[in-house]
Amino acid sequence: MLNKGLRDQESIRIDNILKVLHSLTFVPKFWNLEDLLSLENELKDLGMNIETLNDFDEKQLISHLDRLHFDWNHFEIFADFLMALSKESQYDFSKKAIAIYNYIQLESKTFSFEIFNKIAAAKANL
Repeated sequence: MLNKGLRDQESIRIDNILKVLHSLTFVPKFWNLEDLLSLENELKDLGMNIETLNDFDEKQLISHLDRLHFDWNHFEIFADFLMALSKESQYDFSKKAIAIYNYIQLESKTFSFEIFNKIAAAKANL
């Protein structure tokens, strides 16, 4: 268990990684080697790369992110990143994003219409 100071530092570090990951998928583009290397570098900070992200099943991914001390907001941002990446690359991570959204809904013990709508939109794109 992390104390409050370390937990805050870890949360800030995760926030920064997720912001960069999300920014990489924000503008539609053709994925070139430089883009993929930037993506790989950011994922490396989360202990994975594109291939391991692709190889993780839904439960393994959620467990991995949980070990990294992700809070509910981090889980949601990462799922949003997976949805954006699925639209822009040859990989389809939408099922993993749906699993993360469902995990948030069930485990946070708080129903969110925003998450519910994201689940519905993701399922519509399958």
